Amino acid sequence: MSLNRSEKEAVIAEVTSLAAKAQTLVMAEYRGITVADMTKLRNDARSKGVSLSVLKNTLARRAVAGSAFEVVGDQMTGPLIYGFSVDAVAAAKVVADFAKTNDKLVIRGGAFAGKALDVNGVKQLANIPSKEVLLAQLCGLLMSPISRTAVVLGALAEKKGGAEAPAAAEQAA
Repeated sequence: MSLNRSEKEAVIAEVTSLAAKAQTLVMAEYRGITVADMTKLRNDARSKGVSLSVLKNTLARRAVAGSAFEVVGDQMTGPLIYGFSVDAVAAAKVVADFAKTNDKLVIRGGAFAGKALDVNGVKQLANIPSKEVLLAQLCGLLMSPISRTAVVLGALAEKKGGAEAPAAAEQAA
């Protein structure tokens, strides 16, 4: 089923707006994946804020022209699924996690911050913790010296309080 000119323009406009908002693009070959598995992948992606689309490569190239994702235009060949995400690691994480359990999904590459990523680059991006985890780790690092100081001061207060209690008991006797 081919698209007419206005439908193609609508697809290009939609993908261009996705690319304008996104930080990351991940491309994967989906040849041989069942409909059930593809539905599972799309649901997982949707829940994590990733937009997955199966697009004609010529339309995808036109849509990313002039954006930070233009660097991967030459890699857009074959049956590809395109994952755009506003979160820097979400698209890479969704696709890489699914590829671990389904060998038919083959990561082809991607783009982040105007730089093309190969398969290993996408996997490394997927291994970066999410923003929430990084913020929690930062809070833990900031709280660590404060909590250690509180523990030391508490131990000193207990030691002083414990040393004064027997001396007071001796004076009373």
